[in-house]
Amino acid sequence: MKTNKIALFKLFFLPIFILTGCASSDGVLPTATTYPSITTSVDDYQYLIGPGDSVSIFVWRNPDISGSFIVRPDGKVTTSLVEDVPVSGKTPTMLAREIEQQLSKYINNPRVTVSVNGFNGPLSEQVRVIGEATNPRAINYVEKMTMLDLMIAVGGLTDFAAGNKAKLVRTIDGKQKTYTVKIDDLIREGDILQNIDILPGDILIIPEAWF
Repeated sequence: MKTNKIALFKLFFLPIFILTGCASSDGVLPTATTYPSITTSVDDYQYLIGPGDSVSIFVWRNPDISGSFIVRPDGKVTTSLVEDVPVSGKTPTMLAREIEQQLSKYINNPRVTVSVNGFNGPLSEQVRVIGEATNPRAINYVEKMTMLDLMIAVGGLTDFAAGNKAKLVRTIDGKQKTYTVKIDDLIREGDILQNIDILPGDILIIPEAWF
């Protein structure tokens, strides 16, 4: 009976100790929900406008000053009445309220609605994959993105990748921390515990295997 209890303890509780104890710098990162980045958690993500986005600004009862505008590389747009409006890094709602304040100098009680097309987002929000991915590149963050979603977006690993030695670089409270992630176990072994959450601004570095 005592032997059976020890076996049950190892089966059910030991994995919990492993998961909670290895999330340190240069350690294995089993889940991202505990580690805030620029967005504090995957549950409160709001899209931020970035250079290259197409921003539609609608001013109620004023179609002549409404329109679509491309966000310049400096993160600003120029409208009919307001020049060089900083928009990068703001949510559409935040931008609408700021434009209303600017337009109140010329229009009585303006009402503004902002929508976004294109969805590039600011560089600080993009997820970068470098190294031995089939198509390494910067990915626009999508709400509730996971490691599996990211691997699909970059076409998976190359034949020369050391997936279990990949590093995830994440900004936490203004400081960068590095974690080991096991992509091989996720893709080739189907270990769903390795399907960690991805946060805006993450950098995934996949090294080459040494044969």
